[in-house]
Amino acid sequence: MIKFLDIQKITESFEPELSVAINRVVKRGWFLLGEEVSAFEKEYSDYIGTKHCIGVANGLDALRLILRAWIELGIMKEGDEVIVPANTFIASILAITDNRLKPVLVDPDVNTYNLDISLIEQHITPRTRAIMVVHLYGKACWTSQLEEIAIKYNLKIIEDNAQATGAQIQSEVPQTTHSTKHPSPATPKEKANTFFRTGSFGHAAGHSFYPGKNLGALGDGGAVTTDNDDLAKVIRAIANYGYSKKYICDYQGLNSRLDEIQAAVLRVKLPRLDTDNQRRREIANYYLENIEHPNIILPSMEGSKPKPPCTSVKSKDIITSQYPTLPLRLDHVWHLFVVRTNKREKLKQYLSDKGIQTLIHYPVPPHKQKAYNKWFQKKFPVTEKIHNQVLSLPISPLLEKNSIVKILCLINSF
Repeated sequence: MIKFLDIQKITESFEPELSVAINRVVKRGWFLLGEEVSAFEKEYSDYIGTKHCIGVANGLDALRLILRAWIELGIMKEGDEVIVPANTFIASILAITDNRLKPVLVDPDVNTYNLDISLIEQHITPRTRAIMVVHLYGKACWTSQLEEIAIKYNLKIIEDNAQATGAQIQSEVPQTTHSTKHPSPATPKEKANTFFRTGSFGHAAGHSFYPGKNLGALGDGGAVTTDNDDLAKVIRAIANYGYSKKYICDYQGLNSRLDEIQAAVLRVKLPRLDTDNQRRREIANYYLENIEHPNIILPSMEGSKPKPPCTSVKSKDIITSQYPTLPLRLDHVWHLFVVRTNKREKLKQYLSDKGIQTLIHYPVPPHKQKAYNKWFQKKFPVTEKIHNQVLSLPISPLLEKNSIVKILCLINSF
């Protein structure tokens, strides 16, 4: 059996460093809000390229806390609208409705599966306060048009970066002015072809460290990244019961903290992330170059230009709003390799019979979920088409060549 993702094998590949890190925490006897979390927050913010990182309990909480903090800061209020892709994982929607905000669903681009940014403006109303972009399946979602819309309507941009940790966006313009977030004078070194990571472009970003992610913990975990001092301060307080200091409660908060053991695990894994992502790109490219079947639609590389790992860049004041005709290069870290076919169930069963495990991400779109039954009558044709056709093939940095070849040959002979 070729597993969809062999988490046990991945975990073992980090030994003995994982056991050493876990034992360090156990021997120290401090399990929450300690040295490991502080160190990871610093290392991850440096990696992503933001001023702040706040470790939280999971990726859903990361998004919930961003919105909740903006409500506390008076930037949003109950009933305000957040534009979000209609084909996202349900957590993106839950974060919005949990804060009594209104999700405004927008169909994706059928080729990229990401939010169709050309459709955003027609959905903006006087109650619109934010746009949530989801870097779905690991592919970066960003354009100059998105920045221009945010500036024009004074909207916040939230990145749901749960599936794209390590993905990069390459600016191809000299850095001479500023982006949607804040002005910053350029230095002579800030020239064309500079890389910036997803999770650093929006006003704030939510990250997930669920075990199956490209950067996965040994349990739940998440983080918020942002450059905004006030937002970071409020998120950190709300995530810890609303405390401004111990037992002093400024907000009606909740308990959402990254624990010391998970932080220690993530510190072991983070240095290898770029290498692992590059291996995912190599496997994906092999699939793209060699899968040839008339009934199978491969992922589009439109707008993408995969690049080898690069060092972290802390400044990301790209100027796309000033130069809307100049391109960005959007990376893909292949959290999932998703094909489409009208014969999905037959293909899935065929591969299963041959010992290949596949999954569907996702079988039921948000507007068809019972939890949101008031949306049942809404029509999102692109979303529904995608959800009826997608199938995720095995992809992992530890997937062996003979397994890759077997998967390829079986698909081509389907």
